[in-house]
Amino acid sequence: MHSLERIGRYRLERRLGTGAFATVWLAHDEELDAPVAVKVLAENWAHRLDIRERFLSEARLLRRAGSSRVVQVYDVGELPDGRPYFVMEYADGGTLADLLVAGPLPVAQALALTALAARSAADLHEAGIVHRDIKPTNVLLHTAPDGERRVLLADLGLAKSLAQASVLTLAAGSAGYQPPEQAEPGEGIDARADVYSLGAVGYELVTGTVPGPPGKVVPPGRLRPDLGEAVERALLRALEPDRERRWPGAQAFAHELDRLAAASGVRAGRRLDAVRGRLGTGALVAAALLAAAAAAVTVTLVLHRPGSADRTAVTDSTGRVAVEVPATFARQLRDSGWDPHTLGLTAGHQPGLVVADDLAHWSDLKTAVDGVFVGVSEHGDVADRVNGLAHSDCHYTGSRSFSSAQWHGLIRTWNACPDGGSVTESALGPADGSGQPQVYVQVRQEGDAEATEAILRSLRVT
Repeated sequence: MHSLERIGRYRLERRLGTGAFATVWLAHDEELDAPVAVKVLAENWAHRLDIRERFLSEARLLRRAGSSRVVQVYDVGELPDGRPYFVMEYADGGTLADLLVAGPLPVAQALALTALAARSAADLHEAGIVHRDIKPTNVLLHTAPDGERRVLLADLGLAKSLAQASVLTLAAGSAGYQPPEQAEPGEGIDARADVYSLGAVGYELVTGTVPGPPGKVVPPGRLRPDLGEAVERALLRALEPDRERRWPGAQAFAHELDRLAAASGVRAGRRLDAVRGRLGTGALVAAALLAAAAAAVTVTLVLHRPGSADRTAVTDSTGRVAVEVPATFARQLRDSGWDPHTLGLTAGHQPGLVVADDLAHWSDLKTAVDGVFVGVSEHGDVADRVNGLAHSDCHYTGSRSFSSAQWHGLIRTWNACPDGGSVTESALGPADGSGQPQVYVQVRQEGDAEATEAILRSLRVT
């Protein structure tokens, strides 16, 4: 796959993501002079006729939906090696998961976005399709030519026609978003399975946390005291283990969310404008910025400078991560960890920290900030993910290898960012070749000094 440069008239530009069965590329349609997304079946599944059929079924279901609220399919084809591909609408605004990188959304905005996702699901249901895997990474944001933002439902790889799903089906879905009737093979489902998943999406948008197992969901008001009883009731009704007690359909759930959002002061025409600031310009795309940031406490550091008057040692809340940073960086700290899923790795809570002179503007490349983010990952290839990062408003100056007694890896650098500073993205693995844990390090810095290598040499993970 890495050797592919073109697929038919589509010039491949960069990989957008890789899943168990397929890779999605950003490509340019040279005939229509427009960006598109191209999904290609993985080589290791090319010989499996059942997987091939499931892959093509997704394209057919997307086409059948025929909704402006669902990703559109433009074309299908086959590579010379026989692997199928299909060409889709490209969503340039990222996903709801990207919005969550900086923590929970304001309540009204979270409700409005969940309502839009619910209307997308309702369009699928109207077309006789149940999604079966609605989650933040499958809800996309797209900028229309007139500048308006739209919510699009994507990834119908697990979708079924309602007629098929109402009888015996295989278990499907993602933990935290999966209704109980979808967890066991043999249980028929209907559109209310997607209502449960939508409730989980709304819950995560307002709390920053994926809900627990069905029947054991912590009331969201405990995690977000300003939530309000009516909002809590609406979300918990969607998350009812007994589908007979849920909202009767996605449309009914959307109506209630619209009502609650309007009561909070967000009108339909302003829903997506209200979150545009969180999307930014693609700056610090994966910078975890602590997915757990909302639960973290920002504190002023009591400076500790072992062996040097100009450096400060900081640790995360578990004590597993320790790093020395320039003393001028060490004004504020969030030490409660991160979720590697923000980098496209296996989801979960892992040790991590971010220390900076201004954490409020850490993700804003238009504001000068000096700081460091460190995140540990026990699973997956951090280097592969770091190689896929881009900061379009900065100038990429290339990559270089890094080696110390503790770590080896690579450092990628961007300068001439809008704030006048630089960003480095580093992927590290143990120098002894053991493979895990791997570490993702991001450094933002103003001025001409280069602090990254000294920071990496000081890093300790236990």
